[in-house]
Amino acid sequence: MIKKSYKASKVSTLTPLRDNVLVRDMNFEYRVTTAGIILPSDDGKDSGIRPRWGKVYAIGPEQTEVKVGQWILMAHGRWTRGIEVEDSTGTFTIRKVDLNDILAISDDETIIDDTMGVKV
Repeated sequence: MIKKSYKASKVSTLTPLRDNVLVRDMNFEYRVTTAGIILPSDDGKDSGIRPRWGKVYAIGPEQTEVKVGQWILMAHGRWTRGIEVEDSTGTFTIRKVDLNDILAISDDETIIDDTMGVKV
């Protein structure tokens, strides 16, 4: 078995082309219900097929609908596989979003996940 070791790409500035949007902080881990019950990760299961929130990391120069720092809700699977990057704030995963499948925009980080009435 060959084990590959990947390092995060170090970036100082990352600007998407045209009107593209890059997000970070998508939650694929556990969720906590409003009653405090911890639900294990449902990623890769039928119950994991749901919209997800992500924080806008960078926008292209032609993007006018969302701003860096906002949270956007995307239809299930309408984002690319992630790549690890490292900047002055730390190491994290970024993904490109399909613009036609942005369902909602919020300035708040704590969002209610209407699919099960849970916070993400």
